[in-house]
Formats: sequence, C-alpha cells, structure tokens
Amino acid sequence: MLTVHGMSNSGNCYKVKLALEQLALPYRWIEVDVTGGETRTPTFLAKNPNGKVPTLELDDGGFLPESNAILHYLAEGTPLLPGGRLERARVLQWMFFEQYSHEPYIAVARFIAKFLPPESPRRADLAGLVERGHQALGVMERQLAQEPFLAGGAYSIADIALFAYTHCAADGGFDLGRYRAVRDWLDRVRAQPRFVAMSA
Repeated sequence: MLTVHGMSNSGNCYKVKLALEQLALPYRWIEVDVTGGETRTPTFLAKNPNGKVPTLELDDGGFLPESNAILHYLAEGTPLLPGGRLERARVLQWMFFEQYSHEPYIAVARFIAKFLPPESPRRADLAGLVERGHQALGVMERQLAQEPFLAGGAYSIADIALFAYTHCAADGGFDLGRYRAVRDWLDRVRAQPRFVAMSA
C-alpha cells in the first residue's frame, strides 16, 4: 500500500490526497509535524533529503518527493493524464506554471497571512506576493474563459495541482471576485467524482 507522509493543511500535500481519493487508490496517511521540526530529523531525511512534505512511500520501500512528481506518478495510465504527446505536455505546462508562477506567490502569501504571527517581518512581503499572485490568476482566467479545464477539455492532474492553492487563495488576501472563469472552474473541480475537501 502507498503511504503519504504529509501535513493535512498543506496545499501541496492536499494535491496528493485528492488524486489518491479520485483514483480510488488505497493509501495510508502519516501526519508529519513540520512546524515541530519533524522533517529535519535523520529518520525523515533518510526518506527525503530535502526535508519536505509530501513524500510518497512506495510499495517497494522507495520514496518519491515533490507533489507534482507524485501526481504524475499516480496518474500514469489513468484518465487524469492524457496519452497524447502534446496533451501530456499541456498538462506539464500548467504544472510547471503552478510551481514557478502560482505557488511561490499564492501559497506563500497564504502561509504568511494564515500561519505567521501579526508581528512577523515577512508580512512586509505580502503586497508584492499578492500582486504577482493576481498576475497568475489572470493567466488562469484567460485560459478558463476558453476551456472548461486547464489542459483542454478534460479534467487532469493540472487541475488538481492548481486547485490546491487557488481554492484557498482568500487566506492569503486574494479576492477571487474578479475571476468569474476561475470561480466556475473551482466549482467544476469540486463536482468531480470522489472529490474531498482540504483539511482546515
């Protein structure tokens, strides 16, 4: 059985949980206390030298870190990852976009606003993060005004990857009111079979 070492309120970990649930794959979830330093212990670093969650423990005892790599692994041979060469590349295009143009701003703004104390000096970064995050949301809005899902007409791991932090963007100070197509897409993702919500 697959085992996920993760943190329930992390969007990156939620991606993996959502994919596992929607693919109806059996798995165990081991909650990791990231804030308590558990990812920096020798035991955890032996699983993932980068000391981050999620980390997927495979049936053969090996480990696979990085949320989007895990999504790709889980979705292989399923409808969540198309078989065509260009279609697969489109999925990866949006997953790279998520990691480089979306997550560093929307997820980080959420972390600062929701989890750091009011006196944290990192709160000075919020305005810049919100500005860049709105640029990413604008890119998504333009795509989703033309297509029901990010990588064309079918729901895929690209949608799972970007849903994870977009759906809770308000935690980081983002008002999604101006993004009608994004809001409609969020509803379409929630309507997918075996959808599960992220833990608060």
